[in-house]
Amino acid sequence: MKRDWRQLADKTFDLLVCGGGVYGAWTAYDAALRGLKVALIDQGDWAGATSSASSKLVHGGLRYLETYDFRLVKKALSERQMLLEAAPHRVWPLRFGVPVYADSRVGRLMLEAGLFLYDFLAGFPGYSMSHHRFGRNDFSRRFSILESNGLKGGFTYSDAQTDDARLVLEIVDGAMSQGAACVNYCRMESLIEQDGKAIGAILHDCVEDADCKVYAKQIVNATGCWMSQEEGTRCRLTKGVHLVMPETGLTEALLLTAKSDGRVFFVIPWYGRTLLGTTDTDYRGNLGRVKVETEDIAYLLAEANRYLNTGWNADDVIGSFAGLRTLIYSEVAAPSAASRDWKLETAKNGVHYSVGGKLTSAREDAARIVDAVCTQLGMQASCATRGKPFPWVPAQEVAALQARARQLGVDEECTFWLIRRHGRRVENLFPAIETNPALAGRIVPDLPFTHADLLLCARDEMVVHLDDLLRRRLPLLILSRLGEKELRQMAERVAPVLGWDQARIARETSNCVSGK
Repeated sequence: MKRDWRQLADKTFDLLVCGGGVYGAWTAYDAALRGLKVALIDQGDWAGATSSASSKLVHGGLRYLETYDFRLVKKALSERQMLLEAAPHRVWPLRFGVPVYADSRVGRLMLEAGLFLYDFLAGFPGYSMSHHRFGRNDFSRRFSILESNGLKGGFTYSDAQTDDARLVLEIVDGAMSQGAACVNYCRMESLIEQDGKAIGAILHDCVEDADCKVYAKQIVNATGCWMSQEEGTRCRLTKGVHLVMPETGLTEALLLTAKSDGRVFFVIPWYGRTLLGTTDTDYRGNLGRVKVETEDIAYLLAEANRYLNTGWNADDVIGSFAGLRTLIYSEVAAPSAASRDWKLETAKNGVHYSVGGKLTSAREDAARIVDAVCTQLGMQASCATRGKPFPWVPAQEVAALQARARQLGVDEECTFWLIRRHGRRVENLFPAIETNPALAGRIVPDLPFTHADLLLCARDEMVVHLDDLLRRRLPLLILSRLGEKELRQMAERVAPVLGWDQARIARETSNCVSGK
């Protein structure tokens, strides 16, 4: 993946997509597969905002059954199954435990009815993905970190997990492989209109500090929360916060209900750490400065400690992140009760706006966007993304890749995550390790990331800033307490690849320290 600003200047495209999150990426990939000439831009990094601040789940949304949103759940469950099959390296099953206590808001009978309906909407996916019921002792042994007082038993069910930032990155690469011009750190300054219709845009390249014109027959705005600044666009923004906590020893997740407000939150294993989240509060602040506040941390820790025997406090928080959900506008009081559905709006000037949605169902929604674009262009071309193997699906048996990594001295856990992170591209790591065996070693002793991984990402994944590399390509900034010394060492390691001098190394390091 190479960044080339010159692909855009004074060119004419069938479709210009603004926004390089999951919706923009899927839209560009789908359109390129249908034969459209496509440009995809983002004012920051790929998945730089909401799409890298999710719960890292590909799921149907069990809690949406309480609001009778059966259509949304069925759609998401269908997408979940498709993604598990089309991208086994990128989306993998994750089982959840749901405890039932004497004072639980939802009792055993109602919960089991909901889980049966969940299985039904998923098409009864088989024993490994269906829900199971457990008595008190068996459930307590399975989830040993749970408080046992008042525990009556529980259930398990399956959804799926991903690395959201890398999911988006792979889809962007898929669009590029089909001829799309994809440029991050490229901001749309204004639309070019003729006779009241948008025919292009003036773009600013944030790297070269240069402007250019690009012309497009159709334009899609998939900028998420930033579209709330567009005149005539109504949406609701809510903030979601996650905390990164120490490993619990569990390989399965927990779905819990907050005692204070009845909201659902998760405890999820991820890269050898634990994700705790999320919050759901209305947001009206600065879109570029979404912060984790002290009260967000206090809320999540208090609710987790009502269930867990970990005794977590603020000192145990390793990292945190916050993102904004863009929801279809509604007047319901509770943010968590607002619909997670999606819609496409088209303005008078012809620009299409993608509003709402979920990471899980973004592909199907993007297909509808491209359907609308094709209709306007007078084209007949059907969606080709459903069921299509992902661009980085391993070309050979995973066992062969594991054996090769083992032969080169990569430890078992790092190999496991390398294949999930890179798929078939993991083969590109091997020559570097052959030349320099030290690259097989870990960057941080207790996290499964190698020095070879760091260099591959810097070289081949359109990294512009150190933050891109250490927050989204490898999420070290949120999974580890890195100091200025460690950050500078990593910046110096990748500087030859990225062409950074000492002044740039110092600036990038400082930005990461201040942005942590």
